[in-house]
Parts: sequence; structure tokens; C-alpha cells
Amino acid sequence: MTEEFRSGFVTLVGRPNAGKSTLINAVVGHKVAITSNTAQTTRHRFRAIVTREDMQMIMVDTPGMHKPHDALGEELNTSAIKAMEDVDVVAFLVDASKPVGTGDEWVARQVREVRGARKILVITKADLVSKETAIQQLEAARVLGTWDDEVVLSSKNGFNVEGFVQAVAKWLPEGPKWFPEDMDTDQPFEVLVAEFIREKILRSYRDEVPHSIGVVADQMTYDRKKDMYRIFANVYVERDSQKGIIIGKGGEAIKKVGIEARRDLEQMLGCKVFLDMQVKVKKNWRRDLNQIRRFGYGEGM
Repeated sequence: MTEEFRSGFVTLVGRPNAGKSTLINAVVGHKVAITSNTAQTTRHRFRAIVTREDMQMIMVDTPGMHKPHDALGEELNTSAIKAMEDVDVVAFLVDASKPVGTGDEWVARQVREVRGARKILVITKADLVSKETAIQQLEAARVLGTWDDEVVLSSKNGFNVEGFVQAVAKWLPEGPKWFPEDMDTDQPFEVLVAEFIREKILRSYRDEVPHSIGVVADQMTYDRKKDMYRIFANVYVERDSQKGIIIGKGGEAIKKVGIEARRDLEQMLGCKVFLDMQVKVKKNWRRDLNQIRRFGYGEGM
């Protein structure tokens, strides 16, 4: 460790689908956060760790901030706001491909309330727009606050991702390695497994069904002789009709999700995976704060 080793925490905030999880995956160099085009994809506040010779940056992923429609939405907003407490840097992400609007203004107001942290404005998804549009977005977002740094990037093609790392690292204080060098996330193993399954559901179904999904990995055992994990997971929905949609005719829909999830899990675990998924109904669980926290979403982690 050098004398000037820097370490600290940076929280990423923004509207739903601003690109927070995708940026974290790009910085880490592989997948630690699930992504989809569905709002509320991120429900767990977790940390991703990047360790280099001269610094350790701990990135805090947060649920997208939005106008809540139920107890789950309120809990996710609370989680995102709390994640800005006691950190060294707050990165406010704005999607270059969508006009800066009232949602961005609301998030920016929460960022302005933060004391003691440096603030970086990040324009994401630059690959989707022209250079001129990216500059216009930067100018439109710039007036929403006072920024210590500004970055325009594309996580998808890697454009200026390192620029973001350097912008954050510049404001990190001297400090210790908070996490082991080989650790890239603090997400519990069973949560990571459940989230990989939920991601495949989010990407396979449309309309209201994805929002109603909760996943719990109830049992995981490793068979050393076969070099295989046996994973038993429950997929929860709110209504019987949703259960039918998730399972599909003859079980074909849930089978497809299982194949895709198992492929990701085998890549992550480096061994074979046997995955058993059961679909169950918990009526109106998104309106039940106790149930939300039992799933480990928001502040109930």
C-alpha cells in the first residue's frame, strides 16, 4: 500500500434506468448488478468494490428515484436517499437520450440536500445520441446543482468509463482498504442468485408482471463430487393470473427463464447448476412493508 492510498464511497443516484447498474458493471469489469429496461430493476442497495494499487473505490448502487405508487416504491426511494448519507462522493446520473425533466429535478433536489460529499454530474448513454445532443444534455443538467466535476460517458461501449473512475478517485480521501482485494461486491450469495433469476424474468415479460415479481433463493447446496450447485428458488407474484403468465403454457415460459438464469449462474459460479423454481402467490405484497422487508428490498436488506 502506498503512502497516498485513497479509499472511499461513491453513491450513484438518478431516475430509473439512468444507467447506474450498467455503469457499475462496466467499472468492475464484469456483471455484479442486474440490468433491464424495467423501472425498479434495482431493489437492493449494495456495494461494488474496485481495488487498484493506489485506491479502493466502493460504489453504492441504488434504486432509481421516482414518484412512488405503493409501499415498495416508497421504500426504494428511502433506500436511495439514505445511501447518500456519510459518503465521500455522490454521482448524479442523467440519461443522455431522454430530455432532462421533472424527475431529474426531483433527484437533483435530494442531491443538493447532501452535506459533506463531493458531487459529480454524469451524463450516461452517450452512444445513443450525437455529440451535440450530449453537450445539450450536459448544459441542461448543469443548472440543476453545483458540481465538483462533470463526466459524459457510455457504459455500453466503454467510452470514458475510466474518466468517471478518475473523477471519483480524485475526491477520495486517504484511507485504508475497507474490503479484501479479491472482493468485488458485498451482495450476499443468495441475494445475487435471486437477482440473476429476477433479471431474466424482467427481460422476458412485459407490462405489470415484472413489477409484481419477488424472488427468494431458499436453498443452495454444493455437490463437490459432481461440482454442481443445487439451487431451489421461489418466484412470488401478487395474483393467480400472474402465476399463470409466468409459468406459461405447459410450463414453457418458466422453463425458458430457468435456462437463461442457469446459464448466467454457471458463468458466475464456474460450475454446473441445477435450478428448481417454484411460482407462488403472495397477494398485494408490494403494499405490505413487512413482506417487502422479508424479501430484503429497500431498507429491509
